[in-house]
Amino acid sequence: MTKYREIIRLTGLGFSQRDIMASCGVAQKTVVKVQKRARELKLSWPLDEAMTDTELQRLMFSKENMVSPNKRMPDYNYIHKELLRNGVSKKLLWTEYMEDCRANGEEPLMYSQFCYHIQQDEQKHRATMHISRKPGEQVEVDWAGDPATVIDPDTGEILKPVLTGQIHPKMDPEPRNRK
Repeated sequence: MTKYREIIRLTGLGFSQRDIMASCGVAQKTVVKVQKRARELKLSWPLDEAMTDTELQRLMFSKENMVSPNKRMPDYNYIHKELLRNGVSKKLLWTEYMEDCRANGEEPLMYSQFCYHIQQDEQKHRATMHISRKPGEQVEVDWAGDPATVIDPDTGEILKPVLTGQIHPKMDPEPRNRK
């Protein structure tokens, strides 16, 4: 997390941008953006002690506050359900969203912001777990989409092939020099 409080403190104490960059371990662009935003919000050192770093971050650069209030946000539940269906993409859902907004006289988000807000919503609900494994110890097979079909050119019969992949369980993950 960017050290907003420290950048504002060092700025208030008269340190140069180069010194602030070195002290906080951030780029000059970050220092300039924080200083500019602090001036816009009339924030100076010392800050209110009751304000936490999280509140300061939200005040300074909240992504939610940067969206124009007259833009309609997407219906995340509908989008999540639709994305589970085959053949539905974010681009298609954005097109539908745009048409719906224009029909209702509302201002829509552009595609990049639409995807950003969907991604942020997905992050809130994502449950992940990392499983540590040794190479070649286990094999997992996953299949996404419709099953593959092959048409026999002689008979016209539609066949559903079974695709398999194999990894030899004794495969050495670090091959040694062989003569």
